[in-house]
Amino acid sequence: MGSPWIGRAERFILYLAGMGPDHNLVLTGFMGTGKTAVGRELALKLGMEFVDTDEVIETRHGPIAQIFEKQGEAAFRDMERELAKELGERKGLVIATGGRTMLDPANFQELSKNGRVFCLVATPETIHHRVAKDDSRKERPLLQADDPRRRITELMAERAPDYDRFPQVVTDYGSPSTIADEVANLWHGHDTYEAAGPEGE
Repeated sequence: MGSPWIGRAERFILYLAGMGPDHNLVLTGFMGTGKTAVGRELALKLGMEFVDTDEVIETRHGPIAQIFEKQGEAAFRDMERELAKELGERKGLVIATGGRTMLDPANFQELSKNGRVFCLVATPETIHHRVAKDDSRKERPLLQADDPRRRITELMAERAPDYDRFPQVVTDYGSPSTIADEVANLWHGHDTYEAAGPEGE
């Protein structure tokens, strides 16, 4: 039985040719960078199915804030790993992941074996502005702090080395549609890269 992983040479060929609907496009990045909005636009433009991992988990297990409160973060991360394994076996998806999903080596392996990962980025100021006016901010457990802006800056600094492993697209300016166009151009382009897994892989 052959290895389930795409080898380095095969991956190089796929990236040269540009990936199509037989593969997945995965969006990572900090909260508030636009993964869901851009992902929906990408799915429409590429004729692919859109999946938001946080939405799937909430549909199956209830609000994320309640999962954190009643079961703990570890339980939520287990749910993410289970879903990543499931989605890694599917094709033709645009997947918007949670902010930490792709920083877990197990999730990286599952979702990158059949997909190309792009990281959406924005400044702490832009992210704070977006989440502050978002009614769902109270549902973001990691921002339950006296100074959410400072907490955003701290978390972004912690995660930067792992996010930097992926091709990045800035979302501070432009509509979700125009940002989706930029990601789609990279998806269909002739760039090559070999994303390294998060620390601990």
